[in-house]
Amino acid sequence: MERGRTIHDIALGDRASFSKTITETDVTLFAGITGDLNPLHIDEEAARRSRFGRRVAHGALTASLISSVLGMKLPGWGTILLETKQRFLHPVYIGDTITATVEATQKIEEKNIVIFKCTWSNQDGTLVAEGEAVVMPPSSSSPEPSQRRS
Repeated sequence: MERGRTIHDIALGDRASFSKTITETDVTLFAGITGDLNPLHIDEEAARRSRFGRRVAHGALTASLISSVLGMKLPGWGTILLETKQRFLHPVYIGDTITATVEATQKIEEKNIVIFKCTWSNQDGTLVAEGEAVVMPPSSSSPEPSQRRS
């Protein structure tokens, strides 16, 4: 694993994505981790009677996929997430494949801050959420990631 990109290595318009299919296990584990046991997420019978007609994934589960993009791809290892905001546009169902994408839109070099536009789309290309993330990318003095030895 290599250190992530510094603010000087990031250009406006740079993009990265991460895709994941949301599974029954993901929703169940997320409900347990967060304590959000809303029947819309965990009770098929109750969800069937809802406006969605079936169970939906937690909005926060969908939003959390951005962490994989920012922490592992752009800027990558050593990034500190300072702030996120998102607006949910469409439900995400179990079995949907969600692609979380970030695009660098602003750099504040004197504060070592990059602002990213964030989008989440499903397998049909439907935009299910949009938002913004404010991060502090690694600096050139950030430590190198540890290498696992066999």
